[in-house]
Amino acid sequence: MRQSPFYGWWIVSTLGFTEMTSWGVIYYAFSVLLAPMQQDLGWPQAHFTGGFSLALFISGIVALPIGRWLDQHGARGLMTLGSCLATVLVVAWANVQTLLAWYLIWAGLGVAMAAILYEPAFAVVATWFQRKRQHALTILTVGGGLASVVYVPLITRLLSTMAWREVLLWLAGGLAILTIPLHGLVLRAKPADLGLLPDGAPLRVAATTSTPPIQPSMSLNKAVRSGAFWWLALAFGLTTMATFTLGVHLISAIKAQGYAPEIQALAVAILGGSQIPSRILIGSVGRRLPQAQLAWMLCLVQSLAFAIFLSVPSVAGLMLFACLFGAGSGALTPTRAALVADVFGSAQYASISGALALLTTTARALAPVLASLLVALLHSYQPLFGLLLLMCLISAAAIYFIRGASNA
Repeated sequence: MRQSPFYGWWIVSTLGFTEMTSWGVIYYAFSVLLAPMQQDLGWPQAHFTGGFSLALFISGIVALPIGRWLDQHGARGLMTLGSCLATVLVVAWANVQTLLAWYLIWAGLGVAMAAILYEPAFAVVATWFQRKRQHALTILTVGGGLASVVYVPLITRLLSTMAWREVLLWLAGGLAILTIPLHGLVLRAKPADLGLLPDGAPLRVAATTSTPPIQPSMSLNKAVRSGAFWWLALAFGLTTMATFTLGVHLISAIKAQGYAPEIQALAVAILGGSQIPSRILIGSVGRRLPQAQLAWMLCLVQSLAFAIFLSVPSVAGLMLFACLFGAGSGALTPTRAALVADVFGSAQYASISGALALLTTTARALAPVLASLLVALLHSYQPLFGLLLLMCLISAAAIYFIRGASNA
């Protein structure tokens, strides 16, 4: 008799699809709609980006209580309600008229981000998978990585035929149809509810087989007292700052070197496009290496990319930089999620991940502003990219140190 697939694979495939939709609508749509919103409403750009930054701050602040909820109750109710909240707020976004309403909407979207984007999805994977966690995270993050590939062109196409407010109403409808029922119907709290262990082994036969035992787990209180937590916080914070600084300043830095707009666009496309194949590759080779080793090696890849940008001032050097940094950044997303589970276990994964997210989200929100101040002070992007190189090297060292600190 043919054995049915482990239900965890249905869950992770569903989350890969809903992450693509959620990221596309409540994250990537903002950049595409920024220009038409500014033209219509007439506000300074700082007000628009201020609302978006507020959402990032709020998502970090609520990550810890949301993580505690996930550990106790699972993701089904939270992600379903989060999708409902996001849908209502996107409709409100489509009808916004005042600055106060704009900031209130994005404060609410910050809560929705924390409830439906990667952090709760990673917690689900950590609960349902152990030996095959890297493979599951690959499926999840490849789905999420397709958000910009699918939704940026889609929204751009819709803008050619309708106003930005109408586009948002269509996006809200898609978000509701493509995420709310899937989160509500497919997600389950833990494999034990179905009589299974992580990865799909039946509980009733686990004791008589060679199935690996459930991974020992650390409580949140013990985790934050460990050296490993703070090494990871340092590493994740610095790599997050590097990635988001680059996202905001890359085109300006390339333009400052005198490259044509076509070269700028090609570099950005290569940087984004190299992330998905790197995630697929890491899903196959990553299972053969300790996650800590894999993570610090990827940080070194990012460091190498910055070194090439600084030392090889040519189109070929620029494209190699974009390919290496995109590949390192793309592969680091699932590797970081797996590393947290490997170091601390899965029982309170969401709480520990939420505590880390509070720190990394703050870094993500501050990075573009601090980078702008540095460039304005020094009138050059070279020192900024040298600093980003140093930050990635420190991240690699910090992750390397957790091998001993995790037992502290």
